[in-house]
Amino acid sequence: MIEVKKSSNIISVTNSDKAEIILDLEKWEAKLGSYDVNFPWEYEKWWILCEVWEFEWNLYYNFVSEWKHISFVKENNFELKNELQKFLNHIDILIINGSKETAKLFENIESKIVIPYWDGAHTFFTTLWQNPEEQKNLKIKDSISWDNIEFINLV
Repeated sequence: MIEVKKSSNIISVTNSDKAEIILDLEKWEAKLGSYDVNFPWEYEKWWILCEVWEFEWNLYYNFVSEWKHISFVKENNFELKNELQKFLNHIDILIINGSKETAKLFENIESKIVIPYWDGAHTFFTTLWQNPEEQKNLKIKDSISWDNIEFINLV
C-alpha cells in the first residue's frame, strides 16, 4: 500500500514498510527518509529506487516503490521536449506544480493519478474541466487502472 499525504508545505509518500519519500515544497528538495536526493543521480534506500534527472537546469524526480512509478515535477514553466517526455512516460502517480501551464503540459504526459500542489491546484483542475473532492490523503492498495485518470485534490 502507498499513502500520499500533504501537510502545509510537505508532501509525503509512505509505502507499506513505512519507508517515506518527503517532498518539501518550500525548500524545493526531496528526501528518502532523512537522505537528500537533490543531485542528478540514481539512489536506492529501503527498496525505493529514485532517479533524479537534470534537464535544462531543472531537476525532475522518478521514484519506484512497490512497483509503482511516482514522479515529482517541481517546475511550473517548462517545455516538454522529447527527452523529458521519455523520462516522464508511463507514470502511476504524478505530483506536479499546479498551474494553467502545467495543465496544458499534463495532457501530453501519460499518468494514472495526478496530484497538483501549490496555490494553482484549483487553476490546474479548472483548466482540465475537473472538480475533484478535497481529500486529506490518498491510499493506493493494489494496481491502478489505466482506464481513467484520477485527479486528486489533497488538502
